[in-house]
Amino acid sequence: MRMVAGVLVGVWVARYLGPTQFGVFSYALAFTTLFSSIAKLGLDSIIVRDLVRDPSQRDLYMGTAFWLKVGGAVAMLGVIVLITQLTPNDPTTELYILIIASGTIFQSFEVVNFYFQSRALSKFVSICKLTQLLVSSLLKIYFVLTGAGLFWFVIVSLIDQATVAVSLYIAYRYQKLGSFFRRFDMVMAKRLLKDSWPLILSGLVIMIYMRIDQIMIKEMLGEKEVGHYSAAVRLSEVWYFIPVIITQSLFPAIISAKKSSERLYHARLQRLFTFLVWIGVALALPMTFLSDWLIILLYGEAYKEAGQVLMIHIWASIFVSLGVASSSWFTSENLQRYSFYRTFWGAIINVVLNLGLIPIYGLVGAAMATVFSYMVAGLAFDMCSKKTRGMFFMKVGAFMLKGVRSGY
Repeated sequence: MRMVAGVLVGVWVARYLGPTQFGVFSYALAFTTLFSSIAKLGLDSIIVRDLVRDPSQRDLYMGTAFWLKVGGAVAMLGVIVLITQLTPNDPTTELYILIIASGTIFQSFEVVNFYFQSRALSKFVSICKLTQLLVSSLLKIYFVLTGAGLFWFVIVSLIDQATVAVSLYIAYRYQKLGSFFRRFDMVMAKRLLKDSWPLILSGLVIMIYMRIDQIMIKEMLGEKEVGHYSAAVRLSEVWYFIPVIITQSLFPAIISAKKSSERLYHARLQRLFTFLVWIGVALALPMTFLSDWLIILLYGEAYKEAGQVLMIHIWASIFVSLGVASSSWFTSENLQRYSFYRTFWGAIINVVLNLGLIPIYGLVGAAMATVFSYMVAGLAFDMCSKKTRGMFFMKVGAFMLKGVRSGY
């Protein structure tokens, strides 16, 4: 439903705002997202883990994590205020960034989400997020129909966070559980931060990896170009949920196969890689030829420059799929640090290539930099270590349909 709303309502908003205003909005979102790992503090999976292990300490874990996240959000706002002073952004753009960033304070209520996850009560989280999606979509439609300015769409981003927070808290109170706001333990806080700091760095690198191109485009080319690029990226990234769903569905069976046979384990893993690669090709190939037509159909003539970006950027989905699947493999083999290393080097390569290609090729250069950096992270990096080299050959074999005829 988020995908459908993103395509239908999101495209309508982009078409209404036009490339320049949509570029300002996308830039503000990307700038804020870049620092979101500071607010999250890498606590998400750690709190879920601890709540599962020791549910009797529920309020203490939740209260400590809640106030840590509030502190992280305040720290993030401070960092953003300092950095925006060093950028050439106008006061209006800086205001938009601060409004969107202030919504991260409401993300502190994610601790309720962690509790629901630990108790396998995901239906409550789904209801809360669907409530937020409904409120957000209705507000955006209303503002489009009434001819509202960009400021009000920025406010919707803040309302999104507040709606989720209120919905989660109501759902938590519905369970008739005690309040966690008054609980905080300094010793526990230090332990949680000790466990989470690598995840903070990893989250920061991932955000740089995924959003630095839009920030660099704004600084090097302008706001209108960010609008064109963001329009193409939204259509390209909307498909990224497919490898996530497939991997989450099939990987338990792959892991179980390892218990009985290494050969069966590797055969199933190979088939997963092959399956994901060719789903990516099946999506990218028609989008390559239909990109210009699709952009004009959805966004209008004003965004026609986005067609060339989509034509190239869509091929990143193949390497994203490989990256998603191999992340699960890293976890199963207890090699999580390699997941961080590849993302780190992918981000560095992305920044360097953007610096070299954007001045020469413009938006197409940014798309080329993204695809190449994703290829390095999702494929080529595995060649660099003996522990991951076998994974590299599996991925290469996927392009040659290896595993399709396997009896497994």
